Amino acid sequence: MSPLADKTYRRMFAAQVVSLAGTGLSSIALALLAYDMQGGDAGFILGTVFAIKMVAYIGIAPIVGAFSDRFSRKMFLVVLDLIRACVVISIPFVSEVWQIYVLIFVLNACSAGFTPTYQATIVDLLPDEAQYTRALSLSRLAYDLENLLSPLLAAAALLVLGYNALFVANAVTFIVSALLVLSVQLPSLQSQEGRNENGWKNVMFGIHTYLATPRLRGLLALSLALAVSGAMVIVNTVVYVRDYLGGTQSETAWAFAAYGAGSMTIALVLPRLLDRFADRPFMLTGGGVLVAGLLFGALQPNLVLLLVLWAILGMGSSLIQTPAGRLLRKSAGEADRPALYAAHFALSHCCWLIAYPLAGWIGGTFSLSVAFVVLAIIALAATMMALLFTPAVDTLDLSHTHCAQCHEHRHVHDAHHQHSHEGWEGPEPHRHEHRHTSLQHTHTFVIDRHHPGWP
Repeated sequence: MSPLADKTYRRMFAAQVVSLAGTGLSSIALALLAYDMQGGDAGFILGTVFAIKMVAYIGIAPIVGAFSDRFSRKMFLVVLDLIRACVVISIPFVSEVWQIYVLIFVLNACSAGFTPTYQATIVDLLPDEAQYTRALSLSRLAYDLENLLSPLLAAAALLVLGYNALFVANAVTFIVSALLVLSVQLPSLQSQEGRNENGWKNVMFGIHTYLATPRLRGLLALSLALAVSGAMVIVNTVVYVRDYLGGTQSETAWAFAAYGAGSMTIALVLPRLLDRFADRPFMLTGGGVLVAGLLFGALQPNLVLLLVLWAILGMGSSLIQTPAGRLLRKSAGEADRPALYAAHFALSHCCWLIAYPLAGWIGGTFSLSVAFVVLAIIALAATMMALLFTPAVDTLDLSHTHCAQCHEHRHVHDAHHQHSHEGWEGPEPHRHEHRHTSLQHTHTFVIDRHHPGWP
């Protein structure tokens, strides 16, 4: 049942783990570089870097998802890894702040292409749903371990090396990731039929599919709840521990570790439960856990209770994040999955782009207790929206009616294409004008060219 039994997935997962470890090292090195360049104003540089990162994610991911079928999937991932390696190895040589901003945009533009393409590839590698669910759990564990272990590895390296060595290490990890991807045979991606005649329509297809699918509208609402709780942890942990509790740097690290430990616990336990039960109850429970945790934070807990609270928030986040890939998988055909995963990548990061400054501004302008309450209200509203959007019984096979129409696109003769030919059309898949008669039938329903709206 373990996806690691599959050789191809095992190498792809190793590529993910290696590149995540390197990214964690360079994040710490970037903070140290910013401090060397601007001293006390390093926070301004890092804040701008984060904003650039979000803009790159939101702007580039849908474009890559729209045109990913034009390239070999394996070579696309390899080239993005090599570009990322070149970018991070260049960072130590910068002399101006604007150069950092340019390199960070290029780096995260590549990540915005790599991550959704990688996620969509894993779906095709593991057609068995139980295996794929466990792969989602492993992915969640990889992110949590990166958050826990990268600071320890960086601290050990900095005892004997300068922080520029961390950038070099990150470049090496991207090269190793590229070699691992290059060593496997990935399934070819079907052409995204009918969506190559208009570039803007290509870009918007994934967004349209996402927002037109009820279960994914619910996922987006829960992504907002996840973002506001996660932003509270990431932005305000150091303020709460150091200023309010008078704690140490070590205690701040323990607080972050508690959040990661809570997330890892659910990631380990949840796959077995998802084998037997639907995704919806767990994800909505995750939203409720986040609301309750944020409200409890307004009571100003001491350090021990804060560690417990952060672990609970980590659990709630994992209850939402771990099953998310299953919803994406069932909401698109194979050819359209890269566009849909890219849309989720972009839209979920829109939530984070809102949540990060909101958590920092409210906490800094008013108080952390006010920030806890306001973010809890937002998380509650988002969870209620998810409850309304997500079908209580999420049936995959839906009965629907097609109106008669005449159009032209690449196609094969499947259930939606039964028509005569004159002989010049050529082998399938081929492109010619054809007519669809009015039809009512039942099958696994996803939004695509022939199903533009939910029945």
